[in-house]
Amino acid sequence: MISFDTLTSRVDAQLSRSRARLESLVRIPTVSSLPEHREDLQRSAELIVSYCEELGLEARCIELETASGLRSRPAIIARRPAQPGKPTVLLYAHHDVQPVIAEEWDTDPFEPVQKGERLYGRGAADDKVGVSMHLAVLDALADECGVGITLFIEGEEEIGSPTFKDFLETYREELAADVIVVADSSNWKSGIPSLTVSLRGVTGVTVRLDVSEHGLHSGEFGGPIIDAATAMCRLVATCHDERGNVAIAGLTSYDAGEPEYTEEDFRADSSLLDGCELVGEGSLVSRLWTKPALDLIGMDVPSCENASNTLIPSCTARLSLRIAPGQDPVEAAQALKQHLIENVPFGARISVEVEEAGPSFKGDTSSPVSQLMSQALAEAYGHEVVDIGVGGSIPFIADFQKLFPEAQVLVTGVSDPDARLHSSNESLYLPDWRNGILAEALLISRLDG
Repeated sequence: MISFDTLTSRVDAQLSRSRARLESLVRIPTVSSLPEHREDLQRSAELIVSYCEELGLEARCIELETASGLRSRPAIIARRPAQPGKPTVLLYAHHDVQPVIAEEWDTDPFEPVQKGERLYGRGAADDKVGVSMHLAVLDALADECGVGITLFIEGEEEIGSPTFKDFLETYREELAADVIVVADSSNWKSGIPSLTVSLRGVTGVTVRLDVSEHGLHSGEFGGPIIDAATAMCRLVATCHDERGNVAIAGLTSYDAGEPEYTEEDFRADSSLLDGCELVGEGSLVSRLWTKPALDLIGMDVPSCENASNTLIPSCTARLSLRIAPGQDPVEAAQALKQHLIENVPFGARISVEVEEAGPSFKGDTSSPVSQLMSQALAEAYGHEVVDIGVGGSIPFIADFQKLFPEAQVLVTGVSDPDARLHSSNESLYLPDWRNGILAEALLISRLDG
């Protein structure tokens, strides 16, 4: 086992090299949802392979063709076998990113820029920081640790990991591990380390309403007919009660308990406008982590620029539903679908298609490995760990748990409420990045015995 002081010295001494790796990755626009960035994903994968090889791992870039004909985005598997009697740790992150709206950024989204103690750039926090952390940990451990290391860097997390299950099954032997560290979550606050112990599941539907065969002049026919867009608004409104709670029969929820999250802090973290009320009932952390949330995330209607005095004949909307840890996402999707069908207004013709069904996650905080991770985080940050839930979803964790049921899954990360994940001006708080590297290095060193 390498001492705390030695690992601290090594992490700090190599931090500039680790940052250079991170910045090089941020400069590559690995937007997995856009086909024109396929070569960028390949370039990023090859760069990560080269970093792994420099650190003494056997590494390769993989593009999997599934039985159904799906072709995965470039992923990386890199390995260093365990010494006899030592455990193996799988380190997960992803190198793909969300699209950007460049004019909404204060800086070039693909040119890392430091302001104060934050590094700005797409992927700086989600999740090229995870890639850089794993590489930095290997740098700090050098060849003095007998624990086996497997890096699995995915290239399609931001589009729902469509080939993830096939990937795990195909490379099951290479990816088998005793401990799995998923570095794609967040801290409670900047400077306050966290272990993510629950994640909501996710599902969603596309719903279409039709009220007429074609558009109608609003002056000639308006009055007896409600247009499809208005009907859609009325239908979506039935999904919440007067307090803003999700009002769909069959959805579960429970009280998250600690930690305390004040309305003042939440407003600051979320940038909610003055005068906008918070909705729902129960503690804020319960509303965020263990109660369902439903949002209208898209609707096809004419833009204001293209509007005319025409009754809209049909309208399509997409609804995203986050579900409490423990609830079956397929069951929840059917509950949402049934609610929409039963509440369609004025006899409009309705069709509902389920889009996705991502399972939730609930970790075991009492396990020895979880305790070891919490201790490492507390020492690295100099602050007690806050166990948190996260309202977002990482559905593939359920695939890890199903395929490797004996492995302990740890969900960590270094983003914070100011990171603006998926939004403009995404950034990384650099002190937490450094502390996160040290904590992961401490964990692996102590697993060495």
